[in-house]
Amino acid sequence: AIKALTTNPKIPPIYQVGPLINDAGISSNQEEIEPIIRWLDDQPTSSVIFFCFGSFGSFDSDQVKEIACAIELSGCRFLWSLRRPPPKGRLEYPSEYENLNEVLPEGFLKRIADTGKVIGWAPQAQVLAHTAVGGFVTHCGWNSVLESVWFGVPMAVWPMYAEQHMNAFFGVKDLGIAVEIKMDYMKNSSQVMVKAAEIEKGIRQLMEPEGKIRKRVRELKEKARTSLIKGGSSCISLESLLQHLSCFS
Repeated sequence: AIKALTTNPKIPPIYQVGPLINDAGISSNQEEIEPIIRWLDDQPTSSVIFFCFGSFGSFDSDQVKEIACAIELSGCRFLWSLRRPPPKGRLEYPSEYENLNEVLPEGFLKRIADTGKVIGWAPQAQVLAHTAVGGFVTHCGWNSVLESVWFGVPMAVWPMYAEQHMNAFFGVKDLGIAVEIKMDYMKNSSQVMVKAAEIEKGIRQLMEPEGKIRKRVRELKEKARTSLIKGGSSCISLESLLQHLSCFS
């Protein structure tokens, strides 16, 4: 796409800068962050799969139970950002559950006490940066895709709306850094019930210790970071932009 745009003489110059990552996160509330990081500190390297579906991502109780069942069947260590959906017909952010037992299968939290942690809001960038995290189940918002590449964490994609479907396809088919849990282009994927067996299959593919996608995402991580250092493509592009602007001063 960039080549097509830059070789068209009718289009003004394009300067490719990035990736731009806010790895400090959006919250300075250490009381929320510290318990999560302490738990991750106790987990083996690349052993945890992180479930997080963005600012608007949430599921009804039936889908939550299917996810919980898949997690148990997989036997993987996990960190799950689980949030309550807004009332039907209202465009609001998801909220926090006061009691997680009201939506999770009976006894789930006790059974997974040694291998998993269910939380509300998650400091996504800080979690992905942690060495314990080995996989990311995501809605494929573009910020999430960039963070996944920047920190070298392969993805299992579950897009819900807007451009997330395109991002998911890009990650699975073009870049080879993700596996598919569910990609349904005909309707809003948040309205499609995904069964535990499908989710478990995606989890197991994602957490293969030496899978192709793990190797590929490590390669892209190095390219992303190289682009921002002195002499990297992003740095050179930004310098070219400044030179262009100086012509008008």
